[in-house]
Amino acid sequence: MKEFFGDDLLLGTESAKQLFASVRDLPIIDYHCHLDQTAIKRDDKFEDIGQLWLAGDHYKWRAMRMCGVDEKYITGNSTWKEKFIHYAEILPRLAGGPLYYWTHLELKQIFGICEPLNGDSAERIYDRANERLAQLSVRKILDLFKVEFVATTDDPAGDLSSHGKYGNTLVTPTFRPDKLYAPTRAYLDELGKAAGMKIDTLGDLLSALTCRLDYFKSKGCRIADHGFRDFPKSYASEEEAARIFASFDTATAAEKDAYFGFIMVWLAKEYKKRGMTLQLHFSVTRNVNPEIYASQGVDRGCDVFTNEANADDVIAFLARFTDEERPDMLLYTLNPNAVPMLAAITGAFRGVRMGAAWWFNDTACGIRENLSRIAEYACLGTHTGMLTDSRSFSSYSRFDFFRRLLCDYVGGLVERGEYDMAAARRLVADVCYNNIKSQLGL
Repeated sequence: MKEFFGDDLLLGTESAKQLFASVRDLPIIDYHCHLDQTAIKRDDKFEDIGQLWLAGDHYKWRAMRMCGVDEKYITGNSTWKEKFIHYAEILPRLAGGPLYYWTHLELKQIFGICEPLNGDSAERIYDRANERLAQLSVRKILDLFKVEFVATTDDPAGDLSSHGKYGNTLVTPTFRPDKLYAPTRAYLDELGKAAGMKIDTLGDLLSALTCRLDYFKSKGCRIADHGFRDFPKSYASEEEAARIFASFDTATAAEKDAYFGFIMVWLAKEYKKRGMTLQLHFSVTRNVNPEIYASQGVDRGCDVFTNEANADDVIAFLARFTDEERPDMLLYTLNPNAVPMLAAITGAFRGVRMGAAWWFNDTACGIRENLSRIAEYACLGTHTGMLTDSRSFSSYSRFDFFRRLLCDYVGGLVERGEYDMAAARRLVADVCYNNIKSQLGL
């Protein structure tokens, strides 16, 4: 029996162990997250591990609800210690799940705690963790994990004044224009204020977006990110989009979809002009619990995956561009059944690749499946590796989790005589670090 969360965790062969040793200390490039850049600028400290872990982690909230924990101890007004203890009590039920791995990796790597967290150990671990936390700050955590680059997620109208270089970490914005798919008057006013103009027509909107894109680029932006459920079914011309925009509130569903298609294509071409990579996150339906949505709002652990993307719709979008017009793209689906289809499609369009196993797929089995499907249907050696997609500064242990699984997968090929060790060393280093560093021009 192996040691509990020992050095060989998730590494099943000698080749895997050797490969992991070669990449475990590589710096981290976190090219998609939801961290607060102002907290990095201020170098915030954390008073309590309960706050660090449970203040905004919908993964944990969802797990606690599934285990019957009262909402008071999830998002309610109980103390951080009470919330931490209730999370600790349900953790042993999460065997094999990502939270069990992530929690114990964070305890070991950040707090130096190597024992299982459960109801019996909760108070002791809580006190030890808080002693260690008193010596840490946001930037010290970033330094601990050798985080070189952080790309936060930012609305086109957002304030980018806190982005910049802090210690060893470059913090840049990501252009996230989801509110443009169905623009409200209030949002257009907000965007117009940020761009220094009034937005009444589609032409005004495109001018404002051009202004904001240039501003994002001046702040180091290298990436755009679009989140949506389904790809467009149709694409309006600019003239048609202008007409739909002028009376958006009364437009039909088909007209709004065509407008969405126009905006997607127009923005993608603008990203290409600026050398930006476009991330596409899809096959997700959000806020499915009406009671929690009504009382608490969005991002509360009630988003789920929907049907897999329609291949014809994905192809139709990618085919809207010539190679000279199409930005480099990374595809993320929440529905794992779509990965083989999407991976195959990437081979037909230059500069399009599969992204990391996203959200519900960010599990031991999900990452293994994602890696094998990319290897079989696309190209593992061009994969851009891991990201946190997180609001928690302690989430950088997920890179260790991914690197172990990658090395176990590639090491298995080596052990079976299906791949050579020299090539394996180069491949895992590329996937863990070199590919995304080159992609973003860092």
